[in-house]
Order: sequence, then C-alpha cells, then structure tokens
Amino acid sequence: MPIVAQSTETTDWVSRYADEVIAESERRAPGKPVVVASGLSPSGPIHLGNLREVMTPHLVADEIRRRGYEVRHLISWDDYDRYRKVPNGVPGVDASWAEHIGKPLTSVPAPAGSAYPNWAEHFRAAMVEALAQLGVEFDGISQTRQYTSGAYREQILHAMRHRADIDAILAQYRTKKAPAKKSQKPVDEAELEAAEGSGAAAEDDGTGSAGYFPYKPYCGECGKDLTTVTAYDDDTTELTYVCEACGFTETVRLSEFDRGKLVWKVDWPMRWAYEGVIFEPSGVDHSSPGSSFQVGGQIVGLFGGEQPIGPMYAFVGISGMAKMSSSRGGVPTPGDALKIMEPQILRWLYARRRPNQSFKIAFDQEIQRLYDEWDKLDAKVADGTALAADVAAHSRAVRTAAGELPRTPRPMPYRTLASVADVTAGHAEQTLRILGDLDPARPLASLDEVRPRLDKAEAWINTYVPADQRTVVREEADKDLLATLDDRARESLRLLVEGLDSHWSLDGLTHLVYGVPKVQAGFSADATPKELPPEIKTAQRSFFALLYHLLVGRDTGPRLPTLLLAVGADRVRRLLGA
Repeated sequence: MPIVAQSTETTDWVSRYADEVIAESERRAPGKPVVVASGLSPSGPIHLGNLREVMTPHLVADEIRRRGYEVRHLISWDDYDRYRKVPNGVPGVDASWAEHIGKPLTSVPAPAGSAYPNWAEHFRAAMVEALAQLGVEFDGISQTRQYTSGAYREQILHAMRHRADIDAILAQYRTKKAPAKKSQKPVDEAELEAAEGSGAAAEDDGTGSAGYFPYKPYCGECGKDLTTVTAYDDDTTELTYVCEACGFTETVRLSEFDRGKLVWKVDWPMRWAYEGVIFEPSGVDHSSPGSSFQVGGQIVGLFGGEQPIGPMYAFVGISGMAKMSSSRGGVPTPGDALKIMEPQILRWLYARRRPNQSFKIAFDQEIQRLYDEWDKLDAKVADGTALAADVAAHSRAVRTAAGELPRTPRPMPYRTLASVADVTAGHAEQTLRILGDLDPARPLASLDEVRPRLDKAEAWINTYVPADQRTVVREEADKDLLATLDDRARESLRLLVEGLDSHWSLDGLTHLVYGVPKVQAGFSADATPKELPPEIKTAQRSFFALLYHLLVGRDTGPRLPTLLLAVGADRVRRLLGA
C-alpha cells in the first residue's frame, strides 16, 4: 500500500517533488507506474554536470519507490544524435575522426583500443558503470534502436502531417534574440553545464528552402545527416532528400523508412508523449525563452501528451582542476570522481542541494574538508542530533529503496588516510603499521577494514596532488639546521622526543605536539586555548615549522601527529638529533 505523502514542513526538496510527481501521475495515468526521465548524449565523456540530469530524477524516483509505488526511471541514450565534432583530450582519438562528423554516434568508430564497437557505446559504458556504483536503477533506451526498429514510425508520420502546426509554434521564437549568456567564473573552477555536449540541443529545427520538415534522414550513401528534404507527399509518404555532403539523392517511402530522426525540438516532446513522462528536469540551456523545453511544452500536445513537471537545474562546478570545457577535453566524469570518493559522498553532494543551487565537486584539498563534514554528519545522524533535512540527505546518500550501498567498515578520517598514503607511497605493510598505531586500544587488523576509503585517498594523492607537494621524509638529519638552533628550540625537541613513547597514538601525539610550547611557556599541557595568551599560538606555529623542516625539509606537510606515526619513533629521534 503506498504511503501517504508527508508534510512539506519536515521534508526535503526530494520529498516535496515526490509529492508533486505522485499527485500528477495519479491525475494523468492512475494505476500505472510513475515515469521519470533523463536524457544523455554519449557524444564524448559524460561529465559530472551531466550526472545532475540523472541524479535529480533518480533521487525523486527512489523516494517514490520507498513509499511503495512502482517507478520507471528512463535514461534515453541519445546515441542517434549526429556526431558534431572531435573532442579534444580523448585517448585514442585524432583529427581523422573528423571524417565521421554528421553520422549517428553509433556509426562512428570507437576510440582506438576501445573494447566497444562504436563511439556511443564506448562512452555510455563508463557512465553505466558509474551509475551502478552509485546505486542508480534505470531503464536504458537506445534512441538508435528506437528509430531504426520503426518504434517511432507513427509518431514520425504524425509529425510530418502536422508540420505546419509545428512550424507555426517554432516561428514564434525564430526572430527572438537569445538571452545573453552568464559570465563564466575565472580561476580554478569549471562550470559543467549538464546539457553541454548534447548534439541534440543545438540541432536545426527543420527549416529549409523547400519548406518546413521536422524530419532529417541520414544519407543512404555517406551516412551523414547533411541532408535536406526537398519534397514530401502526405498521401504516399514519399520523401525526397538530397545530401549536401556527397550529392546523393533518393526518394523513399517514409512509412517504411527507418534511417533518420525527428529534429530535436520535435523529438523530445514526442518522447514525452510516447513514454508518458511525468517528471524530467532540464538544464538552464533548455529552459530559456525559445529553448527546446519551452517549445516542447507547446509541441507535446500535438502528440497527445503533456509536458513533464520538473525543475531547471544549475551548474556543477569543479575545484582543483584547471578550468575546462568539453571541447578542450579532460572534463571530469563520475568515474573520475568515484576513484577518489566513495559513492555515498558523491550522492550526498547531489542530494543536499536543491536542483537550482549550484555546487562544486572537489578534486583538490577541499576533498579532505568535505570528508570531515561528512564524518561529522555521520556521527550526528548516529547519535540523533542531526537536523531533519540533513538526516534526509544522509539517508539518500547511504541507501536506496533497494538497500544500503556498500561502505567502508571502519571509516578513518580521509585526511589521515591521504597523509599515510602520501608518506608510505602505498606500501601496504607500512600503511597497516601506521594505521594500527592510530588507536592502540582498537588496533587495525587488516587494511580491508578501511577500504574502499583508503583506496580513494591513495588515488587522490597519486592523481591530484602535484609532485612538489608530495611528502618525502628526510633520509638523514639536517645537521646544519640543528647546529643553528638556540637553547629554547633544542629544549622543545627534547620535550617532544621524551614524550614519544608515552604518547604513541594519534590522540596522544596530537596532545604532545600542541603541548610542548605550552609547557615551555609555563602552562599545563592540558591548558585550553581560553586559558592561554595569544603568543602560544605563535609559538606553536614556529614549533610546527621547525619539525616540518627537520622531518620533510618544508614549511608544511601532513598533520604532524600522522607524520610522526608514519616516520616511526626511532627515525623521528634520529632526524631530530636525539
């Protein structure tokens, strides 16, 4: 029995949309599964902006499933779109792929060395793998298969019969000036527009010298869509086209012809009606005046359907990578993010922000802060002190209606794991020794207890931390520096070395390194910041800088307690001149 919708006063944005979608589905198609939809074009790497196109309806669909309703989340793979350009930065691809521009994506060869038969399947496969890790349940629809099987034949013929009506709708917008684009943010951020890279979004609307035709054939000779319909007979469905690329022309019977597709602004609303879509979000490019979503809302009625409800969603930003775009290559994908963060964290980023709120995904040091924030939320949820909206976002991150996502059995702090991975260069035995010393009361028995989080932190260190920022522990003591130290500095090192054995744990060493300057100033090592003068902070910073120079030859490095554990007590003594 479906659960009654909850009060919007205590629910998050996902629940509120679920309420609306359920009500709308019961109005339009009572007793039938609720249909939500996403559309992705595998025209190149499917990036983290595109993921919002999937995660927004996924989260709503999952909430509806939790309430006991049957839901279909459709992902239309727009693999019958034209190949528009050769993307930069794709391994195994060079300028020779330009000869395929204009062909369907499923007719373009995959990058060299790919295990997949064509371009579309190559890029779709990576996204399918990422969605599986994220727990996204969906029904995939290949638009190549739909069009070439004749599934849309009646809809195509219907569109051709009503081409004058469609043309009249489109004519309202053809002379309207497009709104100015928002300025892009500078520096080290990339705004990933979820619809960017979709060949569909920028297709022509079907206008030609012979009149308006909402259908474009792929050429029977060269396979490209650089064709123009020159004649069409409604009674016989005979269609004549000419190819601008190779000069080929032919007359076909559209009632039997399956090598072409409706232009995008007609194709999208046709599918809304065909699939009975209730909910589908759209990116900002599809939501501006005269855009495909707005125009589609008028055209869908010609196919006997209604426009889906759904929000406009904002950009997804990237921090920690040079500013990028799909055309320049190197745009981070969900698979890239999942190499450095657990699925729960990536789900949480999309769940905790309303669709119209932009957010950033960190590939730089911010990922450590993000994990700290997540671990604090995890603890608050466990002890019942988290806010209701945060509890909801956390729940959507860690589980779906099908159950819990696999998680790290013993989630140690990400920044600690990253520091250990940095210092040990991935050496398993050394890593286990260090992590085992973090909490002597509960020693780590196996690295499996901290996986996959450890693997993600190690991948982040190896991939996104520049070589000049990696930690290399000195082999020998810096005798020149040690020789220049004054009595106070020597005393601080002596206090540290004497306390190593009795403080050999993460908490103990934290207490020790912060306590040495306090003791030197005549205070208790347990004194709180409120009990100490401001000069103590200055003394602590100077002490830390000295330790970093003596241990790793730099002003900064991993957190000192973690670094000390990683170096080992005997080597610490030697490097500090004891």
